[in-house]
Amino acid sequence: MIYVRPLEVKDLDAGFLEALNTLSPVLEMSSGRAASILKEIHDGDTRVIAVALDGDVVAGTATLLIEKKFIHDGGLAGHIEDVAVAPRFQGQGIGSALVQYLNEVARRRGCYRTTLDCREDLVPFYTRQGFRQHSVCMRIDYT
Repeated sequence: MIYVRPLEVKDLDAGFLEALNTLSPVLEMSSGRAASILKEIHDGDTRVIAVALDGDVVAGTATLLIEKKFIHDGGLAGHIEDVAVAPRFQGQGIGSALVQYLNEVARRRGCYRTTLDCREDLVPFYTRQGFRQHSVCMRIDYT
């Protein structure tokens, strides 16, 4: 049974980096470096890093960023990023569970919307999660 909850330090050595490696190479990162980065990230009011666990093993992860806006009378907007599922757990509903969990967190925190950017081939997946195409994503990579 899959359980979704906020990331804890013990998850860093329990498959978190393996799941995140599906997005960007991180497997060479030491446990100490991963713990240092986690300490720098202010989880809580403006960021929730969720993990999906299969027992004690991290099967996937996703992040919700919450931004205070001037528009909507100082409303809050959520943005989901870095949805990643370890290869051996893909196709088992873990990505859906993570997105649903973070959408519920955003609703409970009072966000008036939640957005995300994704590759074109993932549009059907996110459409099934209730998202709709709204705009075009643009980016500049500095490294």
